[in-house]
Amino acid sequence: MGEERPGDDALLGRVAGRLATATGWAWQVEDDRVKGPGTVAVALGDDHTGSADHVDLDFVLNVDRPEDTTIADCVVGYGGTTEEVADRAVGIWLDTTGSAVLELLTQEGRFAAHFGSEDPDGFPGWHAIHGGIVGWGTGDHHDLVQEWAVGHVLLPHLAPALKGTFECGQLVGLKAFFGGGDGREIAEIRVNGVRHEAGSRALAELDWPRPEDGMSYARTFVLLVHDEGGE
Repeated sequence: MGEERPGDDALLGRVAGRLATATGWAWQVEDDRVKGPGTVAVALGDDHTGSADHVDLDFVLNVDRPEDTTIADCVVGYGGTTEEVADRAVGIWLDTTGSAVLELLTQEGRFAAHFGSEDPDGFPGWHAIHGGIVGWGTGDHHDLVQEWAVGHVLLPHLAPALKGTFECGQLVGLKAFFGGGDGREIAEIRVNGVRHEAGSRALAELDWPRPEDGMSYARTFVLLVHDEGGE
């Protein structure tokens, strides 16, 4: 893969196209962002000029108040060409982070799953909107970690490590990225874009598979909305 990647307008065009296909709504590139319905938009994050395979995307729920309605995230793509890398990065983002945000906007159960604050598979005291679980890797067992993540709930195991991290009234974005192979592994929890060390350790201690051959990774994203009737 080369060191260059598509320009900002081309990258935003990919985002607009994928969002339009997923939602059936009109999305268009306008003023250095992707403008969606109402006050919703997607913009490139401050660090988007980093490595060629790294993309920072900000999902803004209200362009008039971006300071407290922005769900920031970063994603890494992969592939043999710059176009493949960009397409996969946008696709991974949309299937995880994007799906959770779209579900927050629609509340229809169409894009992501809901877990109430008292659901044993959820996060105590918070309503969880759980985005999709995406996996990738190499070798015969490239999908092992994704399959494990689909069959094992994460939130109850992460909640003790994350307790006290955020306050009532916040909209919390929680990203989990983990996997590895060939003797290497990564387990990372990010809360509103910032790595959470205790949460990352809790994720690393879970018994997700470590393939002996090839590599296997999984990524998911959860939005937490405080439940006034919860803890």
